[in-house]
Amino acid sequence: MLGHLIRLTACAIFLIACNAHSITADEAKAIASGEADARIEALNKAVATADDKTAAFLQALSDDAVKVAADAVLVIKDGKGYDPVSGAEVPVPDVFEDVMNNNRMRGELDSALAALKLFSKDEKTRIAAIKQLQSDADESKLPLIEKAFAAEQNAQIKEQLGLVRAAALLNSADKAKRLEAAKLLSSSTQANTKTVLLARLAQETEPDVKSALQSTLRQVEASLAWGDRLGAIFSGISLGSILLLVALGLAITYGLMGVINMAHGELMMIGAYATYVVQALFQKYLPGAFDWYLLASVPVAFLASALMGALLERSVIRFLYGRPLETLLATWGISLMLQQLVRSSFGAQNVGVENPSWMSGGVQVLGNLSLPFNRLVIVGFAVFVLLAVAWLIGRTRLGLFVRGVTQNRPIAACMGVNTARIDTYAFALGSGIAGLAGCALSQVGNVGPDLGQGYIVDSFMVVVLGGVGQLAGTVYAAMGLGILNKFLEGWTGAVLAKIAVLVFIIIFIQKRPQGIFAMKGRSAEA
Repeated sequence: MLGHLIRLTACAIFLIACNAHSITADEAKAIASGEADARIEALNKAVATADDKTAAFLQALSDDAVKVAADAVLVIKDGKGYDPVSGAEVPVPDVFEDVMNNNRMRGELDSALAALKLFSKDEKTRIAAIKQLQSDADESKLPLIEKAFAAEQNAQIKEQLGLVRAAALLNSADKAKRLEAAKLLSSSTQANTKTVLLARLAQETEPDVKSALQSTLRQVEASLAWGDRLGAIFSGISLGSILLLVALGLAITYGLMGVINMAHGELMMIGAYATYVVQALFQKYLPGAFDWYLLASVPVAFLASALMGALLERSVIRFLYGRPLETLLATWGISLMLQQLVRSSFGAQNVGVENPSWMSGGVQVLGNLSLPFNRLVIVGFAVFVLLAVAWLIGRTRLGLFVRGVTQNRPIAACMGVNTARIDTYAFALGSGIAGLAGCALSQVGNVGPDLGQGYIVDSFMVVVLGGVGQLAGTVYAAMGLGILNKFLEGWTGAVLAKIAVLVFIIIFIQKRPQGIFAMKGRSAEA
């Protein structure tokens, strides 16, 4: 049995050796010089049976490191010349010509190198090569693609490679192969497949093949449409989670306390800049632990914004309770002061906040649907903050005092509750949650002095639409507005979608002034 296995292995090695051969001097010359059509033909012929030396020569050609001198072709590296056939060092002649590669030739070289990377031991390299070949695979690379398809062990990569193989068959001169390709591509969910099919349909002359391609195109478009719908839903949930984070703090300061806080966006900005400062400290003092800076930023952002909120409440807002117009004007002035403070401290330009490595990239769900890790983390973070706030308001002593003071301040004071202290705690809590929103926003957008201005109106709309003082209403309103906005953007564009959402909110509030959920209690109006 062992001897039989050894003989099979030897036969396999022999076959591989027979199928692959080193580039010859004539092949190197044909690829490096001459007309573009002849060079591409020689390139495709060499790629079909390429080995490591051929791949190295093509890479050098792509890097503009190949020179032609008389009848010889040599590779220049570190000022020294090397023979592409033997790899031996050769003297560099005094007179030589650069190899000129136009855009078409460079595209063919990139495609050939991608085909050769299909045999890489690294899965990521093979996946990247497959993605590159999806839009420019042709019949000349079919032998390499089929060889890689037969050798591939990863089921997911093999499935993607099968679609590349079908795309290469689609450009075949054989009618039967084009029909086979049309059948194979019908199950594709790749956006590039639609482009390839449209290009082939424009060239196809056979009626039966054209009909098969049109049927395949309809199936691919249906699959892509589902991906677009799911992508819009996820984008809406992602936007809704950001709106939820932004509006949660406002649901406390405005919904429960009745303070129209126009500086809420600037409290978010403080949380974002606190994240930037923590990032800078990690980069300078703990570069090896940089991936964990965001976890350290969460409590810092909360505390920075909460302390600023407590300071504002004790110094300004405590004197303006029950006077909404005055609080609006005062907090608007405070917002301008905070913006100028940040400009004086960090400059007027945006600052860069990087994603940790574990938040970079994404997960591919469908061919045209990718879910970024940073968005997924923010959705999870929004859920965590929501549950924490609901527990704090509904299950803790502080939450009981906040609800008691909100519902009936004189009775709460008569029962020994320090209402002034509770006001400070509640406002600091709402401000701290705004800081958490700023920390999250730093991972998906620019951090600058104007960060909060883009969200203050949306956050007020979420709170008013959901129902003043209602956390459940805030959740429904944030998610509903996020999903509605993203679906409308796909039909009307971003500007008209914003206008349509605003019109919808105005009409809704006209019909139901209390919002989605009305405040319940003895003082609530029926």
